[in-house]
Amino acid sequence: MVSRVMTVAFQGIEAVPVDVQAQISPGLPRFNIVGLADKAVKEASERVRAALFASGLGLPPKRITVNLAPADLPKEGTHFDLPIAMALMAAIGAMPQEALDGLLAVGELGLDGRLTATAGTLPAAIAAQARDLRLVCPSDAGPEAAWAGEDIDIIAPETLLGLLNHLAGHQLSARPVPQKRVEMGNLPDLAEVRGQEVARRALEVAAAGGHNLLMVGPPGAGKSMLASRLPSILPPLNPRELLDVSMIQSIAGELAGGALSDRRPFRAPHHSASMAALVGGGIKIRPGEASLAHNGVLFLDELPEFSPQVLDGLRQPLEAGESIIARANGRVAYPARFQLIAAMNPCKCGLAGTPGHVCRRGNACASEYQARLSGPFLDRIDIRIDVPAVTAADMIGARAAEPSAAVAQRVARARELQRERYLQHGAANVHTNAGASAALIEVVVDPDRESQDLLLRAAERFSLSARAYHRVLKVARTLADLAGSDKVKRPHIAEALGYRVSLLAS
Repeated sequence: MVSRVMTVAFQGIEAVPVDVQAQISPGLPRFNIVGLADKAVKEASERVRAALFASGLGLPPKRITVNLAPADLPKEGTHFDLPIAMALMAAIGAMPQEALDGLLAVGELGLDGRLTATAGTLPAAIAAQARDLRLVCPSDAGPEAAWAGEDIDIIAPETLLGLLNHLAGHQLSARPVPQKRVEMGNLPDLAEVRGQEVARRALEVAAAGGHNLLMVGPPGAGKSMLASRLPSILPPLNPRELLDVSMIQSIAGELAGGALSDRRPFRAPHHSASMAALVGGGIKIRPGEASLAHNGVLFLDELPEFSPQVLDGLRQPLEAGESIIARANGRVAYPARFQLIAAMNPCKCGLAGTPGHVCRRGNACASEYQARLSGPFLDRIDIRIDVPAVTAADMIGARAAEPSAAVAQRVARARELQRERYLQHGAANVHTNAGASAALIEVVVDPDRESQDLLLRAAERFSLSARAYHRVLKVARTLADLAGSDKVKRPHIAEALGYRVSLLAS
């Protein structure tokens, strides 16, 4: 007799159904797990045996075979422990097979029979809901699973014995409730930034339209300080965005206690990050920083210090909004629609262009340093600004700057205008101007003749690519939204071109 229970294997953030089949047959004592299982899954035999023993159950000295079907799908992770144990409990008669019908289980087992949370509980819960199955998961992962919806039946015991009692009807486990993480401390405020009015304006425009931004300036000018305050003016995640972000964090094992947060992700990897760390990949193909920044911000400080190959690896996610990792044994796609904020010094010594400073290497210092950034990568940046050093006059006796709360209100209004506009155009999945397609942005901008003439002259003089042309339109549309204007006018085009021309002139 073969007993079985459902679980999942993960391909990106997609949970693929897996049928766990257990059979106990005559023969020499042996515990085999088959079905393209990795080392962590094969080691489940020892954890399951010990957990069953701690729960008062023993496996007979016979041939035990566990098959994970489909057999050609790679199985990775420790979340297979619990479904394997449940299938074996049915095989030895500790529970009827009927009790496992309609269940989907994920969870790791401790040697004492306790259930431990694993990565991927939220995608597993969503997969169970889509197939009208009940979910069995550890109690620590219950709050995470509960975000899948109120109509899914979730069993979240603390131990294997508790699961047995629940299925037998002796002691029912309470259904977990979704939890929201309370962020400790306030975000850094823009009011603390002295001077840098141009940079503050560019940061507001970038936040309002979801645009990529590059800040160039000498050390200590406040580039990192400005970037760290971007989250304070961004609107919170909407329910759909929250679910998408949390699914990626769940796969990466970054949901502490199963509680979700509506704060937009802000990832700031070190410039020594590898391709796999930034874009995603590795032996088990895990999401990289680009995917963990989905619907949020990816901040790259000291931009030219990153490997040129790693930066060029971001070109596809910046354009398509997803990170596709292809290997000989599979292809995985992770969502990666992030806002890139980058900062860099103008040259290796950091002081090129600073009044009174003369570099001993002349222009070669700046040109060689900036040449580490490829043209196609820079073409995907919407806004480039120079951030000059802050003077003593800016620091001493300066009036209080506008706080983040006031800027956040304008950003929220502009984003709401964009959401409504694209909803009217049948693009419900587009929430910002930066996310609009080339064809769609041409329709919503529709520049007047004066603006068209200005665009034409700029395109001819600065040899704007088609991508650069459309990105100018997107920034101009955001500037009009911040001004509350239905039409994109010549001043909006001129300011957008100013950000673009600054990039081309570098």
